[in-house]
Amino acid sequence: MNIVAVVVTYNRIELLKRTVRCLQQNKPVSSIVVVNNGSTDATAEWLKTQPGLIVISQANVGGSGGFYTGMQYAYQAGADWIWCMDDDVFPRADCLEQLLLHADREDIGILAPRRLQEGKLFTHEFQGYNLINPFASMYTGKLSKQTVTEPVEIQGAAFEGPFIRREVVEKIGYPNKELFIFCDDTDYCLRTVQAGFKILYVPTALMDKEKFFSNDSWSERNKKKKWKRFYQVRNSTYLSHHYGRNWAVRYLRGFNGVAGYILTALLTCPFTDAYQWSDIAKLWKAYCDGYTNGWEKCNRRFKDLRNFLRIIFEWLKFFRMLILRYPNISQS
Repeated sequence: MNIVAVVVTYNRIELLKRTVRCLQQNKPVSSIVVVNNGSTDATAEWLKTQPGLIVISQANVGGSGGFYTGMQYAYQAGADWIWCMDDDVFPRADCLEQLLLHADREDIGILAPRRLQEGKLFTHEFQGYNLINPFASMYTGKLSKQTVTEPVEIQGAAFEGPFIRREVVEKIGYPNKELFIFCDDTDYCLRTVQAGFKILYVPTALMDKEKFFSNDSWSERNKKKKWKRFYQVRNSTYLSHHYGRNWAVRYLRGFNGVAGYILTALLTCPFTDAYQWSDIAKLWKAYCDGYTNGWEKCNRRFKDLRNFLRIIFEWLKFFRMLILRYPNISQS
């Protein structure tokens, strides 16, 4: 059995080293492919000293572009199974062994391991898609709300350890590299299910996941993750628009999501530096890009909204200035 592990990395050399060490302990991994997405730290230099790894270097095209490249290489190299992961998850020594216990089921297209963060269950896996109701989450049957002790069928898993059968790639191809980050895994899982394959969650196959931003305040955490919001809004809007079964899901669900972020930005801009006025325009552009060919089609609609929001923003700034200069006003 030819099992090819694909790891996508960007500027996290110490985490990458740990991931590679963990993969080398898992048997029988035939080869390890590391896709270096244009790292600017010492990653490239370290990879040159690792003769046992297959290294593919490219520009930073996001996780989706990295998995596209890595899976393409693995498939063309004759992989029977492709084991995908980011550089911040660490499979335990028997993780692959536990996954392989279920590999004989021909109806299974993807086997998904269980992730732990600081010893606690970390899961975003889910069992179904809501493509009808725009006012409810797209994801149903979330495992985070269940106690799972036996393998269970799911329909969505992260690109953090999915073990993908070759036949899936033959039938549906590679991940959508245009998504960059966020929702590329959901899109791939949905395509897998629509193609007639099943996805099995294996709770005995364990991976540890790195924890980030644990000591940051709300403001600091949002500043660090803010650039990712664009892709989150755009790609979730794309999923609803592309797969939604009625016009409300295709157009309204994405709007509900971006409206929440814009409202948060409006209410916090005058009082914290977590968001800035320019972020509101970026969020709206992300929404537009998710269901149109870009910014131009939405720009005319946005001008009036932008001017209105600017007035509100300036008013809030003025109100904040009054409170700071005349604190007794807020007590009267």
